[in-house]
Amino acid sequence: MSTTKVPGASRVAQFISARRTAWLVALVPILLAGMLLGFVPEGERNVSATDSLPDDFDSTSAVALQSELPEEDSSVAIVLWTAEDGELTEDQLGEIGKQAGELLAEYAEGGESGGESGPPSGGKPGPDSEGEQGPLTVADDATAAYSVVPVTAKTSSDNADLVTELRKTLEADVPDGVKVQVTGPAGIQADVAAVFDGANLRLLLATASVVAILLIATYRSPVLWLIPLTVVGLADRLSAIVATQVLQRIDYVTWDESTIGILSVLVFGAGTNYALLLISRYRDELRSHESRNDAMARALTRTAEAVFASSTTVFLGLLTLLLSAFPTTRGLGLACAIGILIAATFVMVVLPAALVLFGRWIFWPRVPHNGEAPLVEGRSFWRKVGDRVARRPRAFVAGTVLLLGVMMIGLFQINTGLGPSDQFLETPEAISAADRLGESFPAGTTDPVQVLTRENPEDVLATVEQVDGIASARVTTEGGGIAQIDAVLESAPGSDEAKETVAEVREAVADFDDTHVGGGDAEALDESEASVQDRWLILPVILLLVLGALLLLLRSLVAPILLVATVVGTYAAAMGTSWWIFTGVFGFAAMDVGVPLLAFLFLVALGVDYNIFLVTRAKEEAAQHGTREGMLRALTATGGVITSAGILLAAVFAVLGVLPLVVLAQLGAIIFVGVLLDTLVVRTVLVPALALTLGDTFWWPRKVDRRRS
Repeated sequence: MSTTKVPGASRVAQFISARRTAWLVALVPILLAGMLLGFVPEGERNVSATDSLPDDFDSTSAVALQSELPEEDSSVAIVLWTAEDGELTEDQLGEIGKQAGELLAEYAEGGESGGESGPPSGGKPGPDSEGEQGPLTVADDATAAYSVVPVTAKTSSDNADLVTELRKTLEADVPDGVKVQVTGPAGIQADVAAVFDGANLRLLLATASVVAILLIATYRSPVLWLIPLTVVGLADRLSAIVATQVLQRIDYVTWDESTIGILSVLVFGAGTNYALLLISRYRDELRSHESRNDAMARALTRTAEAVFASSTTVFLGLLTLLLSAFPTTRGLGLACAIGILIAATFVMVVLPAALVLFGRWIFWPRVPHNGEAPLVEGRSFWRKVGDRVARRPRAFVAGTVLLLGVMMIGLFQINTGLGPSDQFLETPEAISAADRLGESFPAGTTDPVQVLTRENPEDVLATVEQVDGIASARVTTEGGGIAQIDAVLESAPGSDEAKETVAEVREAVADFDDTHVGGGDAEALDESEASVQDRWLILPVILLLVLGALLLLLRSLVAPILLVATVVGTYAAAMGTSWWIFTGVFGFAAMDVGVPLLAFLFLVALGVDYNIFLVTRAKEEAAQHGTREGMLRALTATGGVITSAGILLAAVFAVLGVLPLVVLAQLGAIIFVGVLLDTLVVRTVLVPALALTLGDTFWWPRKVDRRRS
């Protein structure tokens, strides 16, 4: 089909927006996506105990060895009874002991391991106990007692159901004057699962609501916002299905409960950013074209370069997470990369076709008309900002660099590594019970060090018992030539003392073949070390990818280096400022070990979007008006849309705080601060000031070709 050539528009853009083909381009992808959503479910996770642990580390090997034991799907819950006032009476202890015996008999039916269930005791046997390691252990102060209950579950949801049932049973039979709680590994895992129960739906609704509100505020139209929201929302649901189906088929990666939520936030944030850029250019082109189809063809052509460069950079940046030692991090990177690809495709293909199906009235009440002055020719707020920067660009460079420098001071004060009790914004039962347990028993009772070995367990046990900081230890499970030794630490889980003791245990058993040390503190040590390795490996790769993308896009050397430096400075300032907020406002003692890497990836990869949006327009304008005027015109044309996009992206990532997990709240807060800083200061002031200070050198070695058209 032949069409009249639209000046400045590509053939692909004309096909997408042409009167005769636009309906087809819009309808076919929507129908195909709808069929996929209707008939293909999200992929099913192949859950493994090592999914969240780094490859080739000691604690991971311990978990792998543990999975070969007869009770490979077994965890333990610790049931804690405490007196509401004073000490537990003999009558109360008698009832509790009977309840503990019944529970042990009921839950032990899931299988026998040939060893004793649970961690070693830290008190005296209860009245119904069976010797020293009976079903009930009473504290020396007689204010509390606990029993260890095996919980056999193949998935986290099964574990959560069993723990919920256990809690209901206990509450129904608890003696008067006694409080009962469930903690231990199974209890904590159940409380984590409860956090994510319905989380994806809550995040989706919160994200969509935030996007809708901000789109209405941006366009001030009762109708226009529905089109990009619908397109991006469809892309989000399609991304969840495609990503999980792909992850399900690749053994090298997996995903956890937070993956789909983060994916949705990213797809809505990035997809809406691309939509804002396209619609802004479309509105401007409508002021100089009678035909809305021609206007969209030009707008799409001019926008495509920036969106393609931006989405490709983010896509490749996310794929760098495949280098991570953590399977779930690799899965997050691949899932989000798929999401970015789908979001960019829908925004650049389906959205422009859908928009031209409606008339100009879709912008009502601010309808653009042919013959109106384009935005770039006006004296907008952003032009006034640019003119002020242009009068003293060196002063603005110095001022903004000084501001970033002050904000990044907190970066050098950051502590990483959240303890078990620091993982939640709201303390769940398992954590409060663990804290109470530590008041009457050895602090490490809830999370013992686990030593897995194929060697003689008695020899290994004797070695472990000699380590300073071990309160007690015993062989708890044997089978298939493998033994598990649980050692209770004197120090609290997550403390520096506990980690030092774990290191000493590892050193002590180093001479035993195929012997590995696991447990919460051992895993935390390995996760911290692996996270540092990930940062040293992946961060430089991300920077090289971003720099390479800018070099190819701008075909210059100076501008890309400066732009990369600005996004790195934004990241450092956001990290430093967020740390002050975390410690001064929220009282966080540390930052999760995985947050610095993910924050860097999202801030640098997404932050470069705004660089690309600005400098591609500046390059276009500089060809006709020179570097100085070109940058000012670019700021005038893109200042509003970049600000809207930044505020929207920041707000969307802040939605991660809907879930009461510290790691997601920290990640969302850092990106919120960083995106706002990047949008309102760096892209508005620093980058234009750098370009105005350097002049044509900003584009070196490419020469600015001043031409008129």
